[in-house]
Amino acid sequence: MRIVVTGREGQVVRSLVERAAHQASIELVALGRPELDLTRPETIRDAIHAARPDLVVSVAAYTAVDLAEDEPELAHAANAVGAGIVAQAAAATGAPVIHLSTDYVFSGEGEVPYMEADPTGPRSVYGRSKLDGEIAVAAANPHHLILRTAWVYSPFGKNFVKTMLKLAESRETVSVVSDQWGNPTSALDIADGILRVADRLQTDAAFDAFGIYHLAGTGNTNWSSFAREIFAESSKKGGPYAEVKDILTADYPTKAIRPLNSRLSTDKFFDVFDWRAPKWNVSLAPVIDKLVEQN
Repeated sequence: MRIVVTGREGQVVRSLVERAAHQASIELVALGRPELDLTRPETIRDAIHAARPDLVVSVAAYTAVDLAEDEPELAHAANAVGAGIVAQAAAATGAPVIHLSTDYVFSGEGEVPYMEADPTGPRSVYGRSKLDGEIAVAAANPHHLILRTAWVYSPFGKNFVKTMLKLAESRETVSVVSDQWGNPTSALDIADGILRVADRLQTDAAFDAFGIYHLAGTGNTNWSSFAREIFAESSKKGGPYAEVKDILTADYPTKAIRPLNSRLSTDKFFDVFDWRAPKWNVSLAPVIDKLVEQN
């Protein structure tokens, strides 16, 4: 199966490359700038057409959540217009599209995990651009699977885990918000979930359960407890450690509003694909191992 994925350097792309390397039936082609630039629509169609995909995985995105408040046009161009053209280009080659989305499409209200059919209500430019992207993808390609995820980390790129370990190299205490809740999700688990979907699409010619799914780590926590688990795992390996001080979102203002509730229910994904990500703290341990080893 020839899988074309948008982007080259992101956490999920690099995780897909790592995981796909162990599957002989998968040929993974990563397309990034300048060959494929989400803000330059003319590059998207040509790059995807030339790659001859059996499946397109739409991962590349504008992810600077706070900066998006100052660059709404750029965020919309990449996350909405660009994503729609990726899906359209996939449809033109006869390929289904898997599109990665986010918990930011929800308002962040309530204290229970969001279901796929729950009303959306993004409160940031980034969240709105991603929701518009979902709408564009669905309209452009009937054979779409939109996978919402949250709190992504990995050994690659920039993420909360790497930030915490870096801060602990120079600080004895770090302040972390305790009133935002979500599912920490390893990008390696996202890659495994995507490849599970790809296998189903390849082996089940009658598959028709297209639509929106949530794909995230199992279980939930808040950011400060997540940080404590990071440092606990790091200290076991002789890596950086710091004490964590709980603060509230109000104590750490940001330009973009963060959802207080980012919990996502993954029951639908499990029901259809018979796969669920490991417990979030179980997936965290090998990522910490690799990061500590690298340092």
